[in-house]
Amino acid sequence: MTKDQKLNLLAFGAIFTVTGLLLPAPTQAQPLQYKTTPMFENVKLTPDFAPDPLTVRGLSGGPISAQNTAGREETPTGACMGFVDEKPDHKIVLTDFFKYLSLRVQSSEDTVLVVRGPGGSWCNDDYLDMNPGIEGQWLSGTYEIWVGSYDPDSYHPYVLEITHQQQ
Repeated sequence: MTKDQKLNLLAFGAIFTVTGLLLPAPTQAQPLQYKTTPMFENVKLTPDFAPDPLTVRGLSGGPISAQNTAGREETPTGACMGFVDEKPDHKIVLTDFFKYLSLRVQSSEDTVLVVRGPGGSWCNDDYLDMNPGIEGQWLSGTYEIWVGSYDPDSYHPYVLEITHQQQ
């Protein structure tokens, strides 16, 4: 190899190196990060919780009769109608007695509500239009919450709104 060939090879290598540094570096694909609200959350509440109202989301319905889940056909807050999942959609832990607490479901479809906790079971349908809700005084402890649908295995998105502000 002649001296000119070596210089040409060296110049080509230098240009190739500089060009490689100027080109964008390859990147590894990253999973898309969507900003979504989690579903089926469990919450722990103190009497002065914030934000108020607190909202959690889920899908109503399931294969189990709401009457079986509640252990009764009728409660002081309403009849136990519809169908729910085997496991609760949410668990709410109240750290203290609540003089007032309200759970309200918002959905585009007709849904039902079953709550099981300290002191018993409660059901509701059509608290506000076709949306269920339960309000009143609540003992401290863990509450299991089911949001159901009228037909078995019929699932509908919902928002559960929890507030300690009386309206």
